[in-house]
Amino acid sequence: MNWKNCTVLLCVLLIPGMLMAQGYVQQVGNTGQINWTDQVIRCTGIGAPNPNAPLAAQRAGALRVARQDALRNILETIKGVTLTSETVVENAMLSSDVISSKVEGAIRGFRIVDTRYMSTGDVEVDVEVPLTGVVLDALLPQDFGGGMLMTGGQLLCPTCGQTWPAGKPVPPGITLIQTGESTGSRSGGVYTGLVIDCRGLGIRPAMAPRVLDEKGDEIYGSRFVRREYAVDIGMVGYEKDVNRARMNERVADNPLIIKAAEASGPNNADVIINLNDAAVIHNAAANMNFLQQCKVMFILD
Repeated sequence: MNWKNCTVLLCVLLIPGMLMAQGYVQQVGNTGQINWTDQVIRCTGIGAPNPNAPLAAQRAGALRVARQDALRNILETIKGVTLTSETVVENAMLSSDVISSKVEGAIRGFRIVDTRYMSTGDVEVDVEVPLTGVVLDALLPQDFGGGMLMTGGQLLCPTCGQTWPAGKPVPPGITLIQTGESTGSRSGGVYTGLVIDCRGLGIRPAMAPRVLDEKGDEIYGSRFVRREYAVDIGMVGYEKDVNRARMNERVADNPLIIKAAEASGPNNADVIINLNDAAVIHNAAANMNFLQQCKVMFILD
C-alpha cells in the first residue's frame, strides 16, 4: 500500500470519529463555545509578553495573562448560557450571592486542554469547564420530584412498590410509579431513553428545559427527575443527528423517538409535544424510569 492510499485510509478512519466528537456546539457571544453533547464550556485565553520583563520571564508572564483572560472569557460565556426557557445564568447569579460565588468558584477550576506558543511571544490557552457537577448544583432549584406519570394505572410508591394512598401529597424529590397502559401505548419493546426530534422549530439548548403537552402540562422536567442525575449529567443531552443520538450512551440501546410539535417560552428552550406522544412517553417511562435518570436527548438544527 503506497503513502497516498495510507493517507486516504487514515482520513476514512479519523473523520467519523472527529464528527462524533463534535456533538452540538453553540457559540455564546464572542468569548466561547458550549458543547451541549459533552456538557462542557470551552474558551480561549490570549496573553502577550511584557517587553519590560526579563526575557527569561516573558513566556511565563504571557502564560499567566492568557489564563486570566481565559477565566474572564469563561465567566462571560457562562453568564450568557440559557438556564431555563425564562432566564439565563446571569440572572440567576445576580439574584443570589451564594449562586454567584459557587459558579465563580467552579469556573476557577478550569482545565487547560491545549497551549500554543506563538512566534511573536504570545501564548494561547484553550480551557474547559464542565457544565455538570458544581455548576449545575449551584444553578438548579432544590425542589425536584412530585410529578406523576400519566399512564392511567395505579400509583405506586417508588421505594416499596405499594399502592400510594389516595389524596396523600407527594413529597418533593419523589416521583410515583404508575402501572397500566393507556391508548397512547406504542409497540417497540422496552425503551431505554427518549430522543425528541426538535429540528426546524428554532428550539435553543438550555440547562433546565421542559417537555410540555399541548395543554401546557409538564411531561418532563424537574418534577420527573431525580436531582442527583440532573446535577451529574444534565437535564438533557443535545445532538444534531438522530442516528448519533440514538447511539449515545445516555439513551442507548433502544430509545423512544418522538417528533416535537413546537417551541415554547421566551427563550424557546421548552418543547411542546402532542397529547398522544405524551401518553406514549409516560407509558414507556413507567418500565425503565428513564425520565428520572435524565436519559433524554433533543435533536436541534
